[in-house]
Amino acid sequence: MLNKAVISTENAPAAIGTYSQAIKVNNTVYLSGQIPLNPETMTVVDGGIAAEIEQVFKNLTAVCEEAGGGLKDIVKLNIFLTDLGNFATVNEIMARHFAEPYPARAAIGVKELPKGVGVEMDGIMVI
Repeated sequence: MLNKAVISTENAPAAIGTYSQAIKVNNTVYLSGQIPLNPETMTVVDGGIAAEIEQVFKNLTAVCEEAGGGLKDIVKLNIFLTDLGNFATVNEIMARHFAEPYPARAAIGVKELPKGVGVEMDGIMVI
């Protein structure tokens, strides 16, 4: 029997469309894309791409924790960048948030992202 639940936390940006922050099905959590919004102000963080990447990881962490896990439980991470030249920065910051074994990952160059941000990430977590 399918055990499906909506995951929602005030510690991550509220959904700004017809989606949930995450959906948990049995022990798998499907994390919606997170952009670098401050959840308190719902505005994009200042400070350039490094600050944006850090905020995305903070937002993902909040949703993971609400679901009963953490970043360490992400098994698949998708990273969307408007400039693939920022890939090294993603790797550097990701290394501070993850330990081996690292999740499977894709990094995809896109033309643009919501609110003009430079990065968005989504993923799948198993707890």
